[in-house]
Amino acid sequence: MSEQGGRSTGHEDDWWGQLYDGATEDTGSAPVPDSLDDRFDSAAGTVNETVGGPVDGPADVERSAGNSSGTPLPAPRPVPGGGTPPVRPSGPRPSGGRTPRPPEGPPPPWPPLGRTTSATGFPAPPDHAPTPVPAPDPTLTDVLADPRAPGPVQPVEPLPSPRGHVGSRPPTYDTEPTTLPAADPHELDDLVPDTVLDGARYGACTLRAASVRGDSARYRGELRRDALLTARFGSGDRALVLVAVATGVRGTPGAHRAAAEACRWIGKAVGLSHARLAEDIRAGRRGDLKSGLHRLTDRTLGRLRAGAAEQGLGPEAYAATLRCLLLPADPECRTRVFFGVGTGGLFRLRDGAWQDIEPKAAQARGGAVLGFGSPPSETPEGDRLTMDLGIPTPPSPYEPAPEPPREPFRFRTSVARRGDTLLLCSPGLADPLRGEAELGAHLATRWSRPEPPGLAAFLADTQVRVKGYADDRTAAAVWEA
Repeated sequence: MSEQGGRSTGHEDDWWGQLYDGATEDTGSAPVPDSLDDRFDSAAGTVNETVGGPVDGPADVERSAGNSSGTPLPAPRPVPGGGTPPVRPSGPRPSGGRTPRPPEGPPPPWPPLGRTTSATGFPAPPDHAPTPVPAPDPTLTDVLADPRAPGPVQPVEPLPSPRGHVGSRPPTYDTEPTTLPAADPHELDDLVPDTVLDGARYGACTLRAASVRGDSARYRGELRRDALLTARFGSGDRALVLVAVATGVRGTPGAHRAAAEACRWIGKAVGLSHARLAEDIRAGRRGDLKSGLHRLTDRTLGRLRAGAAEQGLGPEAYAATLRCLLLPADPECRTRVFFGVGTGGLFRLRDGAWQDIEPKAAQARGGAVLGFGSPPSETPEGDRLTMDLGIPTPPSPYEPAPEPPREPFRFRTSVARRGDTLLLCSPGLADPLRGEAELGAHLATRWSRPEPPGLAAFLADTQVRVKGYADDRTAAAVWEA
């Protein structure tokens, strides 16, 4: 073909004429239809020719030894392993469905072990698959001799379900709360919830604490007089956990407020001195602990007496009992410290039996005993002293009336063992524990399990009722790992 505007060169444009010669017929559709079976047969024949054998079936085109230009086709390449694949026979093939090929004979045998197939080069499979031999059952001697063999599984006794009440007769009051306390719209912060529940795990101990309004207060719509405080001061192994339980005086309008303030003030005092207290507990300085905690407790109760004077009340009208536990977070220290003022309970569950470890109050009654702080019976000069007949002296009208005797300070340190459960509680739970043996047996069964109860289960346990005991209940239990 010449450039645009060029002249024809003659024979150079012959190919153009041959291509677009009008005498040449147009290429149309193939005379034989192209179906899915035809395409499958074509592909199957090509594959089988490669691996060394023809496949009988329909074909739509007759193979020839050469192409349309007369050039002979190249000879088929030999298959690795020996021989030249057989040439597919020429001639038309039926265009119908595929015809199954009859078996040409038994399959060739597998080569001996260690040989490889000629086509793939992979190891040949063995003449016959080996029969698996079942392992013999282990005997009792084999199991006992194997140190990794698991030991016999001990049956676990089911945990007894919590009970609604114990004793010969059910309590008089309803199980659930009945009446809410009256609320002052200007003093809503003064309301106390019916139930408080808390828990934690530090070091080697697990703590569960709950405070519940008594059945009598629930029925009469009175506020809960018990207060509960759980607090952690510090972090890590040097942390110190405080549990404080306080109970206001029955029948006084601000009993719940006095109990809450006692817990709040002792918590602040312990928190400011927690580093020194934790160090004394780990070092076992019992004397320093007792004097220091006595001073902190007196300071807290002194603030309550000052608050009573500001309100124009007597000291006994705005007071509260206060009982506390100190738990170090150090897992190597198992010393538990109890201190406080007032009645309540301190129990220890060991080996399935309850132990009442409430420290006895040492009150000085009467005069000094001879040989233990009393004055000598005579002077150094030999003069004998006048005997005191014990006649009381009338009070002077110019001196203030003496204060009522204060509750003695209680203090105790104990070293916990693995599996122990230490229980600190208010009088609402301590009294029925001492008065109803069935309640103690029920709680001992429930709390002697390897794992401590959850919060909900612990709350249900503390609410097991006994007829004749309807005061508020507050309990804090510590399980030793």
